Amino acid sequence: MLSSAFFHILPSPPGGEGKPAELKFSNQAQAVSPPWKRLVLQRNERKGQVNRGDKIFRTLVFLMALSVVLVMAFMIYEMVRGAWPSIQKFGFKFLTGSKWNPVSEEYGALPFIYGTVVSSAIALTIAIPLSIGAAIYLAEYAPKWLRSPLSFLIELLAAIPSVVYGLWGIFVLVPWIRTVVQPFLNRWFGFIPLFQGSMYGIGMLSAGIILAIMVVPYISSVSREVIMAVPYTQREAALALGSTKWEAIRIAVLRYCKSGILGAVILGLGRAIGETMAVTMVIGNTPQIKASIFEPAHSMASVIANEFAEATSTLYLSVLIEIGLVLLVIALIVNVSARLLVWTVARGPQGNPTIL
Repeated sequence: MLSSAFFHILPSPPGGEGKPAELKFSNQAQAVSPPWKRLVLQRNERKGQVNRGDKIFRTLVFLMALSVVLVMAFMIYEMVRGAWPSIQKFGFKFLTGSKWNPVSEEYGALPFIYGTVVSSAIALTIAIPLSIGAAIYLAEYAPKWLRSPLSFLIELLAAIPSVVYGLWGIFVLVPWIRTVVQPFLNRWFGFIPLFQGSMYGIGMLSAGIILAIMVVPYISSVSREVIMAVPYTQREAALALGSTKWEAIRIAVLRYCKSGILGAVILGLGRAIGETMAVTMVIGNTPQIKASIFEPAHSMASVIANEFAEATSTLYLSVLIEIGLVLLVIALIVNVSARLLVWTVARGPQGNPTIL
């Protein structure tokens, strides 16, 4: 029974006597479309236009992402092309040789690789405890009135130009290291080869300390944000089980965000490896390999900055470009290794994220 519909009996058309009458729904009997059907109809009407806009936007962002890869590929290509004469002449021996004599055209990059690696290692040894300690204090212990100003001052260190760090290192840091730090280390730890040798102030130790100061804001800022992103329920759960404040931070916070802290450390390492001016002004710029961190040394970035303007021959210029290529490869290896390490740590045992 159709109670809501009205039927009209229409007369038969002329000449159609004897035919059955046609039944039609009146306008009142037409069903009203629900709202979701109207939205579907409207969406279908605009479907072509919406899809066209999506395709244009997707194409644009794809080109933006592709441009970064193309810039990197073009950079590597140009550096390989510029370093090709040096690669052809010296081959792999360039990385293992330690003699640097532009007059006789004998070149070896091992002292610069050694200086870069050791100075960066010294910087991280000093910077990691300071940075993570500052991040824990700012995120867990500092009162609100002190947290923001202190965080701003730490992050402000990243805005200071490297040449200013170099000048400060020459006039303030180097004399202090020469008169205080090096005599102290030599007196109490002189039996270790690392703390033997001439105490000039300028050397690997000065470069490592100034690099540590420069990378502290990077590691500290990222670590603080990662620690503050940990859910507060993690801390509450540890405290409810009877943990002290430090135990709750160590168990419930640091274990939860260790992949992020590791990423911050790698970010600081990348900053230390590529630093140029500040290191050039305090490292001593001597292409040698010595066990003592008191002795002058050289780094890959500093040798390029020092000698690029003096490269008078094609081979000399090619050698410096190859050193830049080696520095780029080391930076890429460090970043790829960091990504793999962070991914492994984040997965935890048996592919599950490590929380507690």
